[in-house]
This record gives sequence, structure tokens and C-alpha cells, in this order.
Amino acid sequence: MKTYAVRAHTSAEALPRQEQLAWRIAEVAVDPAPVTPDVEDMVVNRVIDNAAVAIASYSRPAPSAARAQALAHGASSGGRGATVFGEPRATRVSAEWAAWANGVAVRELDYHDTFLAEEYSHPGDNIPPLVAVAQHASGRGVTGAELLRGLVTAYEVQIDLVKGISLHRHKIDHVAHLGPSAAAGIGTMLGLDAQTIFQAVGQALHTTTATRQSRKGEISSWKAHAPALAGKLAVEAVDRAMRGQTSPTPIYEGEDGVIAWLLGGFDTEYQVALPEPGEPRRAILDSYTKEHSAEYQSQAWIDLARRLHHEHPEIADPDRVERIVLATSHHTHHVIGSGSGDPEKYSPTASRETLDHSLPYIFTVALQDGCFDHESSYAPERAARPDTVALWRRIVTTEDPEWTRRYHSNDPGEKAFGGSIEVTFADGGVFRGSIAVADAHPLGARPFARADYVRKLRTLAAGVLEDAEVERFLDVAQRLPSLTPEELGELTFTVPDAVRAAAPAPRGLL
Repeated sequence: MKTYAVRAHTSAEALPRQEQLAWRIAEVAVDPAPVTPDVEDMVVNRVIDNAAVAIASYSRPAPSAARAQALAHGASSGGRGATVFGEPRATRVSAEWAAWANGVAVRELDYHDTFLAEEYSHPGDNIPPLVAVAQHASGRGVTGAELLRGLVTAYEVQIDLVKGISLHRHKIDHVAHLGPSAAAGIGTMLGLDAQTIFQAVGQALHTTTATRQSRKGEISSWKAHAPALAGKLAVEAVDRAMRGQTSPTPIYEGEDGVIAWLLGGFDTEYQVALPEPGEPRRAILDSYTKEHSAEYQSQAWIDLARRLHHEHPEIADPDRVERIVLATSHHTHHVIGSGSGDPEKYSPTASRETLDHSLPYIFTVALQDGCFDHESSYAPERAARPDTVALWRRIVTTEDPEWTRRYHSNDPGEKAFGGSIEVTFADGGVFRGSIAVADAHPLGARPFARADYVRKLRTLAAGVLEDAEVERFLDVAQRLPSLTPEELGELTFTVPDAVRAAAPAPRGLL
């Protein structure tokens, strides 16, 4: 890896194109570096993981609305079109709208892969736009192997940006790293030249910067749409760049660019490390998926709560507990903890999107139930249960500098997303414990492997897909590296007619 200093420049400095971050990203995208077997295997895992959570979210309002919008936009004349999750494989829509619909379905439950460093990210959000473009462009000969290479690039670029540039610190939403990564990945997959990818990356970044209000206060259904929009805009950016259209330049470093006005100004310098020519892209191996449907920084806490449910059931009884303090990292405390200052995080009438960003709520439910479910744990009647509300409001979070240090550590063996718990009982007794990483984390008690991803899909597909369709999809996904152009259209799932008929089909303007 080579580290580059990235800062704002005045127009008079005339920063050469070859020294701009967008150009360096384009150089990563065009480099024919080898894909190692472990990286190839993990890409397949994440394709399975994305489908699993999209299946589970099929009938929810946000994916249903996005799907209805996509179905109103038939395949364009430039290719074969792309499939929409849940629809028959012969149904094709325009690639950017498939990226939109499938992106919402993947993000809706907040249940797929994650990477946390200077910024937050769900790098699996790159998969819907790249698959959509691959299906659309399959008539041009795009294969599963090229889709896989594109996904490796997209994961690499997004994770490298997340390691180097904080967006949330400046109240910019994390999908601003997704637009450039998806554009770069599409560029790799299509074999585009560096100049075209450079322009697409710049356009994608320019159009995907938005504020973090989508993840603050009363969190709305837009939380699932934000990354889908970034993927859709990346597809459109590539299309424009391929037609010779250019982007604002320098997009990151310009006098009126992203760093100068959105990410700290002229006194800020970022260090971004990118692979050198020929160096395998291995960033996907630094990311981790979720065993539970909740914000990633709550994953380890859910696992600790499940254990305490069995080992110390007295902690789940609000009549016996005076106060619970969860000491954790700065990010966890301020984003999903009481440090956010959001009263909605303690409201039994809060939206599901808000509750899955409330560590006090999530910990309470997992502690009392000994499990955490993507549906029942968020049910309004579950959130309103009196003993839950009573315990929930006795839980606070606090920042611990050591957990913050470990959160930001570049040492994979030290990096952690958990914390320490202190329970003060009504009788004066105290219980203390801790957890560093989730059970499913690569260094956790039960690291996820292929069998776990497959089991997750089969579990979430129960009652949504027919068994034969589950097995068909798993077969296609696990053959991703060898899929022919014609087989790329099989990389989706179709729900039975009865499930489709029962799902919402909201009408709008278009």
C-alpha cells in the first residue's frame, strides 16, 4: 500500500491530474492485479449475504416502494436490462433502477456487511449497482469473473477511503464514499480506461454528498434509500463518462471542492492508502458481516447480552437493577448510545430505523429475550413492554478512551467494537463484564464461514422463497467466478406469486 496526502489546493496551485485522489482511484481500478482465492471466496460470501437480507426485507414498505419505482422503468436500449429482486428473471428494468430497488432491499434491515474506521460503511452496498450493470452489459460479454473483479475493486476503494477520510465528523453521510467506489468497481468490470473512470468517480462523488440527518434523531425510511441512490448515481455517472462527459476537477482537492467546503477546509489533510500496481486487493477481508439485524456497533453487545441472559438473568429484571453503564468507543457512544443526545433512542414509539440505532434498546431486548430477531425484536408491542421500557431507561453509555483507541487501531488483532458493562443493583451489588468483538467477527467466538452465510440465507428465506429457488440461487452464487454472460441474469431470486401479491405495491407519480 502507498499512502497519499490529500488536502485542499487553491486554483493557483494547479494540482496535476495524476496527483488527484480521483485519478489515483482510477489507477487502482485499471490495474490488473491478481484476485487471490480467499478474496474470491469472500466475494461469493457477500453476494449470498446480500441476497439473504434482501429476501427478508422483500415485503417491507421501503423495498416495495423502490421496487414499484424500478418496475416503471423498463430496460433501456443499451443492453439487456437488469433483474429486480423478487421478480421473475425474465423481467428486466433499466440498470440504474435495478441498482436502486435492489440497493434498498439490501440495506433495509441493516443486516449485511460492515467496515468501521475513520468512517462507517456497508461495503456490500456496492454489490447491487455492479450486478445490475453486469446483467445489463452481459450482451457485451461481461462475465462472472469480470463482475467479481469489479466487486474486489469496489470493496477496496470504499474501505481504503473509510480508513482515511472521516465524513461523519463533518456531518456528511457515509454514502459519499460509496459513489466513487461503485463507479470505480463498474469501471474495472467493464474494462474502462483511467480517464473515463476518473471522470465517473468525480461525478459520483459530486452527486452523492449529503448531510447525516438521515441517521440522526427520528430516523426515517430514507436510511435504506441513501446508499441505493449512491449506487444509482454511480451507474449514471459511468454512463455519462462513457459518453465523454467530464466532472468537476479536482473534486476532492479543489478550491471549492469537497475537502475545502465539506470536510474540514484548507487546514485539513487526510492520509489515504491505496494498493500499489500489481498488489492484490484484499480490503474485503478486513470487513465483517452481521449475525444480528442491528447497527454493527451493537453486534458484540447483543452477544454479551445473550450470554448474560443465561448466566446472570437477574440483570434483566428492572426491579433489581438501579443502573447499567455501557462503556464503549466514542463512535458507539455518540452514534447509537446516549451520547447522541437523541431522546428518540429511548422512545417506545420510535421507528424501527431509530431503534436499530439505539444501543440501550437493543441491549435490553437481547438481555431479556436471550436472542435478537430482525422482526419480533422491533415489533411495536415488544418495544412498549413495561419491563423493557423500565430497564431500557436505566441504561446509559459512556465513552472509554481505551475502547476508542481500540476502535481506531490499525492492528486487526486489537481493533474492537465492544466495551465494558457495569451493573449496579438496587441492593448495592455490582456486576462487571466486557466483550471486544462480536461472535461472528473473524476473531470472535464463532467466526462466520461459508456455511454460516448459507444458513443465514436459508433461515431468512423461510416463508418467502420456495426451497427449490433457494437452492438454485445458492448454486448460481457459488459459481460466480465462472458464470457466463447469459448466466449473470440468474443472479437474483424470484418470490412465489402469493408472496408477491401480498406485498405492498404503492402507487406514485411515475
